[in-house]
Amino acid sequence: MSSNMNEKEANCIFCTIAHKEDHTELLYEDEEFVAFRDIKPATPHHYLIIPKIHIKNVKVLTYEHKELVEKLVNIGTELLENQNVSKDNIRLGFHWPPFNSITHLHLHAIGEVDQMSYLARLIFKSNSAWFVTPEYVLDRLEKTNL
Repeated sequence: MSSNMNEKEANCIFCTIAHKEDHTELLYEDEEFVAFRDIKPATPHHYLIIPKIHIKNVKVLTYEHKELVEKLVNIGTELLENQNVSKDNIRLGFHWPPFNSITHLHLHAIGEVDQMSYLARLIFKSNSAWFVTPEYVLDRLEKTNL
């Protein structure tokens, strides 16, 4: 396995959460993924969805990760829908390196976008140099398969 994708990375806070080595409340868990609240939420419904395996960031993904990205999106969307957040009022995305503070792949699922502060709207501005949508990532992965 490459250094960009390991079962668990030493000193990675998200690996610690994914492997239940701290007390973070998990809102979702299956064999491959966990979800939990963002510690600096942009809205009342701001969740992070991560794979249990350590993947460094969105830039290291390849076409083979297409299904993984789709699963992240499905989990994030379902979490927001379970909170009665309208699909028209959500934002999903990834911070684009080097604009990520945690080097473990994570999807932001943000609900009630119309409640975001001005600063949060900048930080989570879709398809900016620092925050990209899942559609952007999936399109990029498709192009790597040509």
